[in-house]
Amino acid sequence: MSKTWNIGLLGCGKVARLHAAAIGELPNARLAGVWSRTRTSADHFAKEFNTVSYATPGELVTHAAIDLAIICTPHLFHTAAALEVIEKGAHVLVEKPLAIDPFDCDRMIEAAQLKGVKLGVVSQRRWYPPAARVKAAIDAGKIGTPALGTAVMLGWRDRSYYDADEWRGTWNLEGGGVLVNQAPHQLDLLLWTIGEIDEVYGIWKNLNHPYIEVEDTALAILRFKSGAIGNIVVSNSQKPGIHGKVHIHGSNGASVGVQTENGAMFLPGQSGILAPPVNDLWTIPGEEHLPEAWAKEDAALFTTIDPATYFMKLQIADFLEALETGREPAVTGHDGRKVVELFDAIYRSQRENRPVKL
Repeated sequence: MSKTWNIGLLGCGKVARLHAAAIGELPNARLAGVWSRTRTSADHFAKEFNTVSYATPGELVTHAAIDLAIICTPHLFHTAAALEVIEKGAHVLVEKPLAIDPFDCDRMIEAAQLKGVKLGVVSQRRWYPPAARVKAAIDAGKIGTPALGTAVMLGWRDRSYYDADEWRGTWNLEGGGVLVNQAPHQLDLLLWTIGEIDEVYGIWKNLNHPYIEVEDTALAILRFKSGAIGNIVVSNSQKPGIHGKVHIHGSNGASVGVQTENGAMFLPGQSGILAPPVNDLWTIPGEEHLPEAWAKEDAALFTTIDPATYFMKLQIADFLEALETGREPAVTGHDGRKVVELFDAIYRSQRENRPVKL
């Protein structure tokens, strides 16, 4: 009989509720305890999910015998929380982004290596069937080698979204805007499918959110280490939200793509995922007919699950399997660092008005 893994949640906000629901659906896991920067928040959360709240991350790990800690705090506090639970011997899965700068990512990665624990970052869209098909097709050489990649995320966030939490829209607590909070899923898929980046030229602006400090829109031109090129266009300035897409075009002329978001954008705790992801681009010779069948298959799956928690559950299950088998989780701390390094380079590029080497 396999072990039941004790999972602790650090941070008791909107996204933590999704993780708690996902944990509740796993037969080999239990929510063993929670911690929040605000004790009353942790107490209310613990009562709702029938678990125990603790005063510090260290107490949570020690007293609840936590195997895996999932960090759901505001971005600025990811690093301190992760370092404290790593020191106590827990494995760590961090909500995106891993941190708000590469230096803090390095601190977390080094601490995990020294302690012999595993570190991962939440990137559950890798488990979307259309995204997995894109990756499989590229790995099978069906588009030759990736030559051009595009990541587009056009969405909307209104004032009530930013007013809902004091940390939103601030440089010191959120670490940035659309690049840091909404775009990491698309950035991760682009890096997952094409590989590491050599050089970035980026710019950002605040187009129509004068009440926040950070960018609501960013663009970048990329040169990958493989020789491929790409671009990024991400924005929170289009009402009511349009789409998120990652498209990869190959050296043999064939293209594959996934639309991860469609219509109004998903807001944890405020709205659901309204439409299933789809393979909206697929020109591999002999496979042009497949997306129509896949769309029906994916739509059918969508009606039988809660997509806001289902793919989180799959990623947590992968992490627990990694603990059981000794392998690395599918999305590692190093993967999370690549995304942070990318958006950090875009910010640096604008500040210095030049391309930035990674």
